[in-house]
Amino acid sequence: MDYETVDADSFGRSLKGMGLNLLVRDVKAECAFLETVFGMKSHQVSADFAIVTYGDQLFQLHSDGTYHSNPLLGLLPENPPRGAGIEVRLYETDPEEAVARAQAFGAVVLQQPKDKPHGLREAYILCENGYAWVPSRPK
Repeated sequence: MDYETVDADSFGRSLKGMGLNLLVRDVKAECAFLETVFGMKSHQVSADFAIVTYGDQLFQLHSDGTYHSNPLLGLLPENPPRGAGIEVRLYETDPEEAVARAQAFGAVVLQQPKDKPHGLREAYILCENGYAWVPSRPK
């Protein structure tokens, strides 16, 4: 599927399994963060929406304004961190490289790369929307 040209109806009908949609204040800024720090690809980027790919997996970003009639909008905190408690785990991203790019980007590194007892070396990087991005690799 060509994510740059697929229409909303065809895209929606193609989704299977489990999906991830992150509500963000600024879609373009979040895309820049994800592309720069984790090498993700963003498609159909607008002020309201983007399709984001990480390898062969995809997720969506939506701006707050697109949720005007969604019941979740009323639950969003006015002050950050809005994504508290959510970890987005990136099992195919080198944590050292991601932390170096995150620091150059100006993102908050919550935890430097560290070996964990569950067999992974991982770091915690916070985006401006409060989501914890966890790049990791097997030890």
